[in-house]
Amino acid sequence: MQIAKTTGESVIRVDHLVFDYPGHRALFDVDCRIDRGTITALVGPNGAGKTTLMRCIAGLETPFSGTVTVAGLDVVAEPRRAHRHIGYLQDFFGLYDDLTVRHCLAFHAAANGTAPAALRPAVTRTAERLALQDRLDQRAGTLSRGLRQRLAIAQAIIHEPDVILLDEPSAGLDPEARETLSHLLRGLRDAGLTLIVSSHILTELQDYSTHMLILRDGRVVEHCPIHGETAATRRLRLVLSHPVDDWGGRLASAPGVGDLAVDGCEAGFTFTGDLSAQHDLLRTLLGAGLPVAALAEEQRSMQEVYRDHLRRDRSGPPQGRAS
Repeated sequence: MQIAKTTGESVIRVDHLVFDYPGHRALFDVDCRIDRGTITALVGPNGAGKTTLMRCIAGLETPFSGTVTVAGLDVVAEPRRAHRHIGYLQDFFGLYDDLTVRHCLAFHAAANGTAPAALRPAVTRTAERLALQDRLDQRAGTLSRGLRQRLAIAQAIIHEPDVILLDEPSAGLDPEARETLSHLLRGLRDAGLTLIVSSHILTELQDYSTHMLILRDGRVVEHCPIHGETAATRRLRLVLSHPVDDWGGRLASAPGVGDLAVDGCEAGFTFTGDLSAQHDLLRTLLGAGLPVAALAEEQRSMQEVYRDHLRRDRSGPPQGRAS
């Protein structure tokens, strides 16, 4: 998995967010920053608070305390202005089935502040982006599940928002439609949009996400790039060309090496350091006479990273309950 280049500019800022439903607290002091041009996979068990967090970011819920800003706008203090920078597709979305695709798109563009003179170009541009240009005069109620999903996403992006929030966007789609959706989301990211996508299908999220935000019981467990837990710590795998006695001991003593697991001529370990430090490690091992055949970063799946973080988080029992 590769991480998309970002500007480092936080287009979404969530600070000390607390949200209460009657009888229980759903979000506990949530803090996060989402950089422009990234796709963040929002994951966690059922009841972790994922949908609540997305609705707070979208300005559709008023938190008990804390702030959310999108493109520099407080979504509670300036909801109408903020909404023009946000596209939101909820899990169970509705369409105006009696309207044509063209009219659905034009309505959502106008509702989000698109000028009358810009409506037709916006509809044409968005329909082409979602491969709906040959369906513009078809009523929404006659579309297949996959096409309805495309139309719903088109409605969310027609006003050219900075941020797109998608809650379970692939639910009910067949494998071909899921692949089309993945390609679409990568294209939106490459166009400079910032996305947060919530889904339980981690293997699918892995195809297009750049970062992962894990929630459990209303708290942030981890927020990290998918390819590694931190920028400085990675997991490496080393392979020898032939067996050597006690070579694991020599590797374990090298600077930056930790959590070592040796299996025959192979070893996996965490390494703290940049690529220059990794070069120094390789030179040290070769200088010690080890027959190194390969040294590379392990590409852990999102499922593995997610499972490891939740396992560590469970060592400290959470307080309260989320929804």
